[in-house]
Amino acid sequence: MTVMRLAGVFALTVLLAACGQAGGKGGRVDGERLAAANANGEWLAVGRTYDEQRYSPLDKINISNVKDLGLAWYHEFDTDRGQEATPVMVDGVLYTTTAWSKVYAFDARSGALKWSYDPKVDGSKGFDACCDVVNRGVAVWKGKVYFGTLDGRLIALNADSGKPAWSVQTTDNSKPYTITGAPRIVKDKVLIGNGGAEYGVRGYVSAYDAATGKMVWRFYTAPNPEGKPDGAASDKIMAEKASGTWFGETWKKTGGGATIWDSMAYDPALDIVYLGVGNGTPWNHQKRSDGKGDNLFVSSILALKPDTGEYVWHYQTTPGESWDYTATQHIMLADLTIGGQPRKVLMQAPKNGFFYVIDRATGQLISANAYAPVTWAKGVDLKTGRPIEVEGARYENAPAMALPGPLGAHNWHPMAFNPKEGLVYIPAHTAPFAYTNVKDFKYKAGAWNVGTDILANALPDDAAQIKAIKAMYKGQLIAWDPVAGKPRWTVEHPFFWNGGILSTAGGLVFQGAGEGDFVAYEAATGKKLWSLDTGNGIVAAPSTYELDGEQYVALMVGYGGAGPTSASIMLKDRPRLAGRLMVFKLGGKATAKPYVIPEIPALDLTQVVAGKGDAKNGFALYHENCQVCHGPSVSGTYLPDLRKSQMLLTADSFKSVMLDGALASRGMASFSRFLNAKEVEDLRAYILTESKKSQTRTAAGAAASPKG
Repeated sequence: MTVMRLAGVFALTVLLAACGQAGGKGGRVDGERLAAANANGEWLAVGRTYDEQRYSPLDKINISNVKDLGLAWYHEFDTDRGQEATPVMVDGVLYTTTAWSKVYAFDARSGALKWSYDPKVDGSKGFDACCDVVNRGVAVWKGKVYFGTLDGRLIALNADSGKPAWSVQTTDNSKPYTITGAPRIVKDKVLIGNGGAEYGVRGYVSAYDAATGKMVWRFYTAPNPEGKPDGAASDKIMAEKASGTWFGETWKKTGGGATIWDSMAYDPALDIVYLGVGNGTPWNHQKRSDGKGDNLFVSSILALKPDTGEYVWHYQTTPGESWDYTATQHIMLADLTIGGQPRKVLMQAPKNGFFYVIDRATGQLISANAYAPVTWAKGVDLKTGRPIEVEGARYENAPAMALPGPLGAHNWHPMAFNPKEGLVYIPAHTAPFAYTNVKDFKYKAGAWNVGTDILANALPDDAAQIKAIKAMYKGQLIAWDPVAGKPRWTVEHPFFWNGGILSTAGGLVFQGAGEGDFVAYEAATGKKLWSLDTGNGIVAAPSTYELDGEQYVALMVGYGGAGPTSASIMLKDRPRLAGRLMVFKLGGKATAKPYVIPEIPALDLTQVVAGKGDAKNGFALYHENCQVCHGPSVSGTYLPDLRKSQMLLTADSFKSVMLDGALASRGMASFSRFLNAKEVEDLRAYILTESKKSQTRTAAGAAASPKG
């Protein structure tokens, strides 16, 4: 063999190894490869690239041929809760996560299962998950797959085998922390945050060495309740700027909240990582901080140095936040021409209803315009960066019906950007809420602590009033021009809780909808070009990739999250159905088996053993303890419909669930910390009254229906 041929063989071998295809070593993602992702057809991270634009340069599927899109393959999972992950494709392998933090790897061409991993999260941990037992995906880096678990672990798996490489507990297991977001990896450091602010925790983000799992740095987003340094990257800025913005004693008991549970982005040129920070604990600023102070870094965008966690700048979207207006929503980076000048910007559409364009080098606010109906503020002062609040919006002395409500004008569902059109596509919604000050708020460790009276959002008995309330809940796909600060087009959805977005160079925008349709729209106009009924609801964002000259679109299907659990009456009445991964291509001929819709019979009220419970007290207890998961006025059908529960038949059977934890392994933890036997019987009495009302309404509707 000649020297020249040897050199060629050696170069080819090196190239294949770099692509992760030599010796079966897959998943060889690094910073250089991720930064060059615009040049290939892979989807290397949940947001595809460091800038999190969720825009693919692939155009083999485009506006002229998307009508020929069909199912290439699918896989049905063993979980029927919300499916929120964006599939990641590296070296011909598609990686995704499901509810309960399970991980799967598939052959991206055929759908053959390569491996799966179950971290075996205890079912009782579902109690600590404010918004379903979901997981938003993995990070892949140098031959390993990284993900967070609902119980606070960060785990690294071998990308080829799925075998654990290391695992580290990132949270204090004695506190109600959870992890639902996907990790991001920057410069060999795995970044992971956590959730749990509604229950009472102190937020932070941690960076771990990708090879060993050793913690490199940690940045806290609320002050130390003990008033001392943490020995953390946040100590200096806490002392200089943040600690003095908190008042009173309540936040010291709750931890203050400010959790980093989802959005992250990175600019390699500036070497800055950007993080979204959530709400305070409790929501109500009057209770959390005596109504005083901005409470840094609640509801803020944080800019940090990835090597050390050093503070660079912050921007607080909602100072002294009092409405659950998190700033954890999708953060994306882009280069825009504004006022005739090129600007490196960060963009976010957080819960509070304003779309922010910020200079990502300095944190300077460029613009902030309402992208949805907003009643709590008149606008944002561009000089101070602060919202111009409406009098009474903080509900100190009287209830305030506000838009947005705690579900936000935009929740966790990812946006997407199209640089050709200059548009950001926002999965927005309208969901009002009545905020009411709780006069005698007392912190309850491990329970929901929001400081606003949830009881105020109980449903009326009148069907016409319920219909009017439902009409207020709307979903939209908004094509937002971030330079002009206004929408170019909007698509209205029949339900308010819909999927995340994918944008492609083929002139397409893909979004799944709550009622189950997966749709392709024309990016320039919003014209509907193609749709397919998946048979289930969709909340996740799709991804796309190319193999052997064919472009694929991958989507996790399965309904869940905060909307279906807490406001299911405003959505399509559907049972929980098994999650699926559905992958499409042009000319795809596969078919998915129809879902079997379970029939859940009504409770036989003649078999109920009457008790001595006080239904009126049970009404208050239900809305204080159960509404968030089972819907206002026992309206929920996404989690088990309590009106049909056989556990209601006797006091003992109901007590076995509520106090003894008989169903803890399935996510229904014991409430013995919060309720006694008498209160549990009051709760049963109330739920039985709602069961009777429901059956009466059903019978009346059947009698009024025309006979065939």
